[in-house]
Amino acid sequence: WGMRPQAGSPLVQQRITDGIDARLQALGWRQAPDGQVTLAAHIITQQRQTLDTFYTGTGMGGWGWRGGWGGGMGMGTAQTTVRTYDVGTLVVDMFDTSTQQAIWRGTASGTVPSSPERVNAAVEAGLTKMFTGFPPGPAPAK
Repeated sequence: WGMRPQAGSPLVQQRITDGIDARLQALGWRQAPDGQVTLAAHIITQQRQTLDTFYTGTGMGGWGWRGGWGGGMGMGTAQTTVRTYDVGTLVVDMFDTSTQQAIWRGTASGTVPSSPERVNAAVEAGLTKMFTGFPPGPAPAK
């Protein structure tokens, strides 16, 4: 590891690092002090908002016979609720250790769960999506 992910929680950092290590080991990769590949992971968190508006209305229509009398009345209200949530993005880069050339980048994004119980599932789902199709095939011939 050249740079481990820095998250708000050391537990989340460890879950991400362990999840990446486990996936690479399952593919036959192993850690070595002077390995050929260096990993760098970054976590970006952004706060987003959504607006939900609910409209209500009441009204009365005209009355009378053959247009003799009439009238009307209407009233409506709108209530808007602002919902704030965090979106997290994990970026994992692999570099050739000797040349420092990038050889692979994986990304995963999702809504950051508000409960600690759901963080594990979110990390696992993100890493599974990120490593689908890894390792990449050879570079196209020029």
